[in-house]
Amino acid sequence: MNFAMWKKALQVIPAVSKQEWDELDFISKWLIASRAAVLIMTFISAALAGIFALRDNVFEIFPWLALVFGLILAHATNNLLNDYTDFVRGVDEDNYFRTMYGPQPVAHGLLTKRQLLTYAALTGLVALALGVFLIASNSWDTTIWILLGLGAFFVLFYTWPLKYIALGEIAVLIVWGPLMIGGGYYVMSQTWDWNVIWASLPYVLGVTTVIFGKHIDKIEIDKAKKIHTLPVILGEKASRYAVLAMMVLPYLFVFGLIATKYFTPVMGIVVFAIPTFLKIYPSLLQPKPEEKPEEFPEGNGGWPLYFAPLAFGNNRAFGGLFMIGLLIDVVIRNIFPTFWV
Repeated sequence: MNFAMWKKALQVIPAVSKQEWDELDFISKWLIASRAAVLIMTFISAALAGIFALRDNVFEIFPWLALVFGLILAHATNNLLNDYTDFVRGVDEDNYFRTMYGPQPVAHGLLTKRQLLTYAALTGLVALALGVFLIASNSWDTTIWILLGLGAFFVLFYTWPLKYIALGEIAVLIVWGPLMIGGGYYVMSQTWDWNVIWASLPYVLGVTTVIFGKHIDKIEIDKAKKIHTLPVILGEKASRYAVLAMMVLPYLFVFGLIATKYFTPVMGIVVFAIPTFLKIYPSLLQPKPEEKPEEFPEGNGGWPLYFAPLAFGNNRAFGGLFMIGLLIDVVIRNIFPTFWV
């Protein structure tokens, strides 16, 4: 067991040679192939669903654990299918971005197409089994069937055709918010709560900036390959400013929710993410540089991705504090139930 590689694969998308790959254990290979470093975003969404449930005294540990692992494995399945679909459609040929910022399992000869599909199928089947468990434990609730169906739809069809028709970014906004957080809350409470949806927006907008940033990075090559992402439709400059707006709005939402007393003032802890934002926002005011800047931060992938790693770092800083703040908010409400009412 290569624990050092496990840790590395959960932090970045590590470059490995075929020889190094052949010497790795199965878990290391799965973590690299599924791009596990980005799965933290899904974990936070699942964690937020649990914390909102805890806040309303409807939290259940076993359904929550099934939710966490089910959502993470569904996201991993999507990443694996994304690479398979883009490879067979010829997108990952000609030194495409995906083959530059991290190992593309098939394009780099690490896995055959059949092996990659096997990885995706096994991962997806476990995710599906956990979804069926949640439905069964809720007396075969029709709403959870619908949520499972929607999740399967986005897993299977995000890469094609949604990403090709400027719906990929909208799909991310829907999946990481209403579907994961709102749906996760429903699994434990059997209640659809729009307050939970609105209160999750500060985090969900941050997740959306990551995919937006990635598609800005690929805007020219996506145009050439007729992949009409939202940045391709909006243009590079408008897309950069859209990302900036989605980085600023979460702070406004949080303080608006504090003002309406949905959150306690402890949620103001998110201000400690502002230094990260201030460090990266000047980069969003300018087009992507021609060459990799010195001391470019490593994170979700690397150069030639530029805006995506910056957005990922910002979302990780804000999202972590948002989750911690919400957990403290719950503790305060349980100890002092009349506080900030």
